Amino acid sequence: MDIVLASLALLVLSPFLLLIAAAVRLRLGSPVIFRQTRPGLDGKPFTLFKFRTMRNAADCDGDLLPDAVRLTSLGRVLRAASLDELPELANVLRGDMSLVGPRPLLMEYLPLYSTEQRRRHAVRPGITGWAQVNGRNALAWPDKFALDIYYVDHLSLLLDCRILLRTFGHVVRQEGIAHDGHVTMDAFRGNAH
Repeated sequence: MDIVLASLALLVLSPFLLLIAAAVRLRLGSPVIFRQTRPGLDGKPFTLFKFRTMRNAADCDGDLLPDAVRLTSLGRVLRAASLDELPELANVLRGDMSLVGPRPLLMEYLPLYSTEQRRRHAVRPGITGWAQVNGRNALAWPDKFALDIYYVDHLSLLLDCRILLRTFGHVVRQEGIAHDGHVTMDAFRGNAH
């Protein structure tokens, strides 16, 4: 199902993807695609693809400026409509991701997970997931992880279809894009924080 739906989506959306790529190239320059190593199935690393939404602006010491400063107006639009995620369809075709599953987070979070939270890697990560249709980035980390584990424990085609259908509504309503007062989710610092 993943391969068929991802292939159809890429075929149907290809003109739209080219327009987004051209807009990113004009506004942000090269590269158009943001690549980052993320943990996949069983925590094995893979390269995630997204449309670039931020500038590479750094301070005088060479450290990247905060996300709120680097996020562009085009980036805000792409994120609000989840269009920055569309290149992840290529990750689905490569077998790195599924259409539905826990979102792939950062590699640096792996050693911070509890044994229970680590179970989120028992399935392939997804473009959308149970946590995304139940609050997305507006959720606190413990709630997000609990929803990911619920998905792992209740994995089914029916649940996947339900999540995919609900995803469209959430994208249209642009719900849960960011955590209160932030343009991106606060970093996960472990369970003691």
